[in-house]
Amino acid sequence: MKKLLLLTLLLWLPIAQANEAEFQRGYEAAAVGDYKTAIAIWQPLAKLGHAEAQIHLGKMYELGIGVREDSAEAIKWYGKAAEQGDADAQSKLGFMYYLGQGVRKDYGEALKWYGKAATQGQAEAQAVLGVMYQQGQGVEQNYDEAIKWYRKASIQGNAKAQAILGTMYTLGQGVPEDYIYAHMWFSLAKANGKEKAQTRIKLLTKLMPPAEIAKAKALAKKCLESNYKDCPE
Repeated sequence: MKKLLLLTLLLWLPIAQANEAEFQRGYEAAAVGDYKTAIAIWQPLAKLGHAEAQIHLGKMYELGIGVREDSAEAIKWYGKAAEQGDADAQSKLGFMYYLGQGVRKDYGEALKWYGKAATQGQAEAQAVLGVMYQQGQGVEQNYDEAIKWYRKASIQGNAKAQAILGTMYTLGQGVPEDYIYAHMWFSLAKANGKEKAQTRIKLLTKLMPPAEIAKAKALAKKCLESNYKDCPE
């Protein structure tokens, strides 16, 4: 039995390597704007079950790059990659169901696919899952779950989740009202490109004594310098 498994692996390995080389050739073609060549290369790979080729085809059809825009076709290829456990494809499928793009809007399906991606650590999926629990979309409203997923996304540097956490601490929504933590999360969001967070920081500084502002800045600095390993719970 072991010999048979080894033989199967030895036969499969060159095929897998050849497929990866082909996928890379398609990627290089797309990188220089030769989308028709990229699609011609990725199509047969996708049909063979190559997950990366499937998700790239999905993106091409979703955005209409090199092909006519076709959300239904995008859903098909995202779905095939998602079924193989690809977290990015699962997140994209969740997005399509969330917006009703190429498929009937279905928060239940969106929650399912975002949940699968979030469990694998996909930050954007974690952030949207937080929104769904916060808003009660496809699931009973649950601030504790929302905070949990926002925090998981935040410690991966997701600016959207960080800004929402800042708002929740400002309002005391699902957590005790805490301007220090609010200021910290808004500062981190701004550091990650969420420029609108600066407006919230300015508002908070009018309500906070200098000592609290200094503490919030110190916490944000510590969090960033530790690559989010030393952030307050």
